[in-house]
Amino acid sequence: MRTQRPSKAFVSIVVLAAAMVQAAVAQTSGKQSQISHVLLVSIDGMHAVDYMNCSQGVKGINGGQPYCTNLAKLGATAVNYLDTSTSRPSDSFPGLMSIVTGGTPRTMGVFYDVAYDRVYAPPLKTTGNGLKGGPCTVGRANGTSSEYEEGIDINQKFLNGIDGISTKNGDGGINSIDPARLIRDPFNNCLPVYPWNFVRVNTIFGVIHAAGGYTAWSDKHPAYSAVSGPGDGTNLDDFYAPEINSDVVALKGVTTPLGLACDPIPDPNADLTAWTNSFLNIQCYDTLKVNGVLNEIDGYSHDRKKKTQVPTIFGMNFQAVSVGQKLIETNVGSGGYLDAMGTPSALLVQEIQFADAAIGEWTAELQKQGLSDSTLVIITAKHGQSPIDSQRYVGITTSGPVTTSPSRLIDDCLPPSESNAGGQIGPTEDDISLLWLKKSCNAATEVGILEAQSPTSNNIAGIGQIFFGQSINQLFNPPGIPPNGDPRSPDIAVAPNVGVTYSGSTAKQAEHGGFAHDDTNVMILVSNPSFAAKTLTTPVTTSQIAPTILKVLGLNPQSLQAVQTQGTEVLPGVISGKR
Repeated sequence: MRTQRPSKAFVSIVVLAAAMVQAAVAQTSGKQSQISHVLLVSIDGMHAVDYMNCSQGVKGINGGQPYCTNLAKLGATAVNYLDTSTSRPSDSFPGLMSIVTGGTPRTMGVFYDVAYDRVYAPPLKTTGNGLKGGPCTVGRANGTSSEYEEGIDINQKFLNGIDGISTKNGDGGINSIDPARLIRDPFNNCLPVYPWNFVRVNTIFGVIHAAGGYTAWSDKHPAYSAVSGPGDGTNLDDFYAPEINSDVVALKGVTTPLGLACDPIPDPNADLTAWTNSFLNIQCYDTLKVNGVLNEIDGYSHDRKKKTQVPTIFGMNFQAVSVGQKLIETNVGSGGYLDAMGTPSALLVQEIQFADAAIGEWTAELQKQGLSDSTLVIITAKHGQSPIDSQRYVGITTSGPVTTSPSRLIDDCLPPSESNAGGQIGPTEDDISLLWLKKSCNAATEVGILEAQSPTSNNIAGIGQIFFGQSINQLFNPPGIPPNGDPRSPDIAVAPNVGVTYSGSTAKQAEHGGFAHDDTNVMILVSNPSFAAKTLTTPVTTSQIAPTILKVLGLNPQSLQAVQTQGTEVLPGVISGKR
C-alpha cells in the first residue's frame, strides 16, 4: 500500500493560503485579531484535574495555595476545557499526531510508536530495540511490526542519536534516523518509510510551512519528526529532538528553570541508561528543549547559532510530569498521587512546578519581545496517565492477581515480531493490549480463549473489555489487507481493568496508552491576553486543536485532510473568546 500523498486539491488550497500566513490575521467577533504565532505545548500526562488542582490549590499541598502560578496566570486570559479526550489509543505517538493532524487512528494510521502493519516489510537492519531486519518482497503484502521510537536512531545511547551532543553532527534531528532501521514499503520499491511518510494525512506544520510560515518543534525522539507530515521531511524549518532514552550525561552550562545545575549530573545514583529514570535528571533533559523554545522566541534557531525569525508555529513536549506520575525511584521515593482526587505526591509537585516555571520563562520572554498579544498559547497533553489513584495500580507479578497478559494467552497466533516468544520487539501492551493476528488465526476463536481465562473470579490477565469484529470497526477501520481492510488496525484490543498494566515494570505505578478516563482526559488551555477567562464543559478532543490553530492564523482548517474526512471542528469558545 502506497503512502497517501497530498491531493492536487489540497495543494491548491495551500497555495491560495500562502499570501495569508505572514499577516496571519484571524477574524474574531467581527474584529481583527493580531495573532500571528502559536506556541503549542504538551505537558505529557497532565490531566484536566491536575490543572484544576495546581491552579486552585489543594489542601495539604503548598499551604493550600496554587502551585502552578504561571499556568494559573495564563488561565486568567484563557478558555479552559474540562471534558477533553485524547486519541484512543492514548500512546504518545498517536496522541501527538492527533493534535497536529486533526485526525484519529482511523485516518492517521497511527496506533502506537510500536504497532503492526500487514503490508510494510521489516527494516533492512535490526533496530536498536530488537525489531529484526528481514526481506522485502516488492509488490505484495509482507507484514512487520512498525517502530517509531528510539530504536530507529543511529545510536540511541547518545543524546543526539548519533555519537554525542557536541560533535560535528550537532544535535541530530532527522539526521539521527538510520534509514536502514526503518520499515519498508513493498509498493514503493521497498524504500524506507520515514516517520513523516508513515502518517497518512498532512499536518498543521505542513500546511503552515507550505503557506510561507516558519515552523519549529521539539520532542523526545527523532522519530517524532512525523509531525512534519507527508513529503520530504522539510516541513519543519527547525526540529530539535534530543533522545530521551539515551544515556544520561552532564549538560554543561544548563540550569533548569528551578535553578538546578545539570553539570555535574544532579542524580548520579539513578539508573543512567535513560533520562526518565530520575525525578531530577528528567528536568535537565526537558530544559534542553525549554531553552530551545526561548531561543526561538528571540528569533533564533533552537541552538541560537542562527538568526531566523519567530516561528509561526512552535513548541515542545514536557516529560517531567509524566515521570512524576509514574516513577518509583530506588532510594528516592514514589511519585504519583495520594488519593483519587488527584492530590499529588511531593515528587510529582516538583515536576509540575518545574513545567510551570518553564512556561513562566516563556511568557516573560514573549512579553519582553513584545509578542504576548500576537501569540496564542495552547497547553495540552498527548496523553494522561492511569490510574490517578496510585493505590489501584496492579502490574504483572508472579503471585497475582495479574500474572499474565492477553498477548501471552494467545501468543501462538501473533506474528513473530509481535510475539513474546519471537525474540524481537514484542507485543504492543501497556495499559492496553493491541493484538494483530497471523493470517491463519481467527479473531473470534482467540477472543474465546481470552474470555475463558478472564472470569471475574479468576481474571489472571486483568481483562476489562475486549473489542473485536464490529466493536473494533466502531473504533477503527476494519482490519485486513487492502482493498478489504486497513493493514494497521488491530484484530483485537483489550482494555484492562482500571489500574492494570502489562509493562511488567517494578519502577512504575501508572502507564498510558489505554482507553480509561485517566488515560484520555487531559487539560486544554487556550490563552491570549485578549481572551476573557472561560471554563467549558462541552466534550472536546485534542484533535480539535489542529483546525483551531489554522483558523486563528487565518488559514483554512479544511486544508487538513483529516478534518475533511472526519469533520473535525474548531474548539468552541476560541474564535469568540475575546473580551
